Amino acid sequence: MQNGYIESFNGKFRDGCLNEHWFISLIQAREVIADWRCDYNEVRSHSSCGRIPPSQFAANYRAQQDDNAVPSSPGLYQ
Repeated sequence: MQNGYIESFNGKFRDGCLNEHWFISLIQAREVIADWRCDYNEVRSHSSCGRIPPSQFAANYRAQQDDNAVPSSPGLYQ
């Protein structure tokens, strides 16, 4: 085992996409893989993200960071 995260992703990609489709052309393969990637990142929930899609997790994280940001006051540094 080299990298558990990558090996786990490769297994999911192989099981969820590559083993499910018979590609006839490179264009078709790109389209199917792009659709799978969109579903994987934006629709399908992930247990590591609290059972929400990664895109929603990232949006929640960004909103939380914006709420916790310290307002800048240029006058303090002059």
